[in-house]
Order: sequence, then C-alpha cells, then structure tokens
Amino acid sequence: MPELPEVETVRRILEPQLAGRRIENVQINHSKIIAYPEAGAFAQRLTGQTVTKLSRRGKYLTLQLAAGDRLRLHLRMTGQLLVMPAEEPVEKHTHLILSLSDGNQLRYIDVRRFGRFWLFGKEETDRLSGQEKLGPEPSDPALTAAYLQSKLGKRKAAVKEMLLDQTIVAGIGNIYADEILFAAGIYPAAPCCELADADWERLAGEIPQMIAWGIDRNRTTPEEYLRGKGREYRNIPDLRVYGRAGQPCRVCQSTIGKLTLGGRSSCYCPHCQQRGLR
Repeated sequence: MPELPEVETVRRILEPQLAGRRIENVQINHSKIIAYPEAGAFAQRLTGQTVTKLSRRGKYLTLQLAAGDRLRLHLRMTGQLLVMPAEEPVEKHTHLILSLSDGNQLRYIDVRRFGRFWLFGKEETDRLSGQEKLGPEPSDPALTAAYLQSKLGKRKAAVKEMLLDQTIVAGIGNIYADEILFAAGIYPAAPCCELADADWERLAGEIPQMIAWGIDRNRTTPEEYLRGKGREYRNIPDLRVYGRAGQPCRVCQSTIGKLTLGGRSSCYCPHCQQRGLR
C-alpha cells in the first residue's frame, strides 16, 4: 500500500502535469470507485473544470479545482495514478480516465478496486472520506513526545498497531512503522503503557526523520515514474527491517525476526529492539 512518502511522490510528479489543465471528458469504467456523488453526477460536475493544484494530507490526494470544488482520492492498496498521452493503450483495470486539455489523460488503475474518489462542491464539507479525522502530519511541530504520550500512554495495545492509527499520526503504514520502531529501538509488540518517557522522545524524533528520508529516497523523474507505473519505490533496497525477516540486521548482524500484530506482519531486530531495552 502506498504510504505518505509514496503518495507525496505521486503529488510531486503529477502536480506540474495537471495544474492549469481543463478536464474535457470523464470516462468511468467502474462506478464502484466513485464514492460521492453517484457516478453520473460525478462525471457531469467534473467535466469542464480546471485543475489549479494537487495537494496531499496523510495518504489522501486532492485535486483543487478553479471553481472551488475538490476532487479527493485515496489510492488504498493497489491504486496507480498516471498522466499519459491519450493515444497510449488503455491498460486492464483502468477504472477512471480524465481527458485533459493538453491532449494527455489522467488514468486511475487499480487491480483490487479498493481506491475511492469523492467530489465535493465549493460549499460542501467533507464528512465522508475520513480525511477530517486524521491526526497531525509527521512533519507537524505538534507531533511531540508529550502529544504521543497523551494519546497513547495509557493504552495497552502494541505500539506498532497504534502507529498505524491514522487518527494519531497521518500517513504511516506498515513499512514505515517497522522502520520507525527500529530506528527508535522499540519492540513493536510493546504495550504503549509500558513505554518510558525516553521511548516517546525517540519515537517523536524518528517519525518525521524516517518519513522525510522516505520522501527524499523516493525522488524520481516523471519519465521514471511513468515507466514504473507509479509503483517502483527507490527506498526498498535501503529498508533496514521491513521485508527482511531471516536476514542479518544491518546494524548488529542478528537475524531479523517477524511477528504478527493486528493481522499484519512486523519485522524487527531481536537485539536492537529488545522489549524493555532503554
């Protein structure tokens, strides 16, 4: 699933290709991905609108439109968003095509069809997408040790599970949660209520640093992005624990372990992230 750094990469690549373009035609090939309004009204209202910018909040992207409307979307697990020439063959699982005034098309491809689009009018409040429930961005100065401790300090749930709660911090998924906890030296299954003040301090420091690293490491060109269909991430070879179960830790050479928390796999170093290690 694309996490904040990957979604930010999408935004940085696509915004220059979309800003100032008018949406000439809307083709919906699978109405399930249109969450609001219904597909017919969605296409009618969107046609003729001009994109002014592409913004991001957590894992959500929003096309800001000149009329004041907002087209919000969430890629979920397998969503791909690409700008390409109209003459390019349409791939299987392409569920939405926006034809643009410059002759290109914005295409949404999604094998599992979990992604969703919402079109809100200028005066409409978004109470549907879930974006309004998000916690602070990892780069927000409000994301301090005191903030995390106030939200999670009394919880018995595993700290890894809580890092995935988008109402606590926006944009962190399974990959970066593993990497953040490794960098902070915190065992992923440790209950939040057992963490010490020093743990919260390290966690608050590592969250923005790791997300910033992911954004920087995923930097790419529009050509490379299109060749990789928006799904080739440069940071994968440099991850220190995620997806490396059974391999040696890059720091201490211990074998990377794996456990399941909340139905998701978690990779960690049993030496660098000992439970109770301070």
